Amino acid sequence: MTEEVKTGEPQADPSVSVMGPGDGEMIVLGTTRMRVLEDGSHTGHRLAIAESVLAPHTQGPPQHRHGQHDEGFYVLSGTVRFTVGDEDYDATTGTLVMVPPGTPHTFANLTDQPAVMLSTFTPDLYVQYFRDLQEVLAGGQPLTPQANTDAMSRYATEPATDLA
Repeated sequence: MTEEVKTGEPQADPSVSVMGPGDGEMIVLGTTRMRVLEDGSHTGHRLAIAESVLAPHTQGPPQHRHGQHDEGFYVLSGTVRFTVGDEDYDATTGTLVMVPPGTPHTFANLTDQPAVMLSTFTPDLYVQYFRDLQEVLAGGQPLTPQANTDAMSRYATEPATDLA
């Protein structure tokens, strides 16, 4: 590889995607900043990847289930509390949490320090959910539980209200 490869510009080989440190779409959802590293457009929509920074004391989404995609979380720094069904797991730096379809889950940063995660979505359909939420917030509308549930339902996801 040569020094001539530049990030953020079309590559000579369309099968290769390079995302530099300052590149990527930024999605801001309250106290969470998400940088989309791969939205599925380079993977045939099989995989999406995002880096999320959770500010201290950030509550995550309501516990929910995905009907069509696996979700992976790799903690790059800090500690993230994952709740899977009725079990809590404190995932520290270097921990991978994989959530298969149908599994109720949520996460939060309960600490005084930021936490950073790398998330995967297979297939990629859930990236658009985050874009939809940002649009609701940008329009000045509150992110009510109903608005969140409506957005989830467009991406084969539902609140996990019954944990039986």
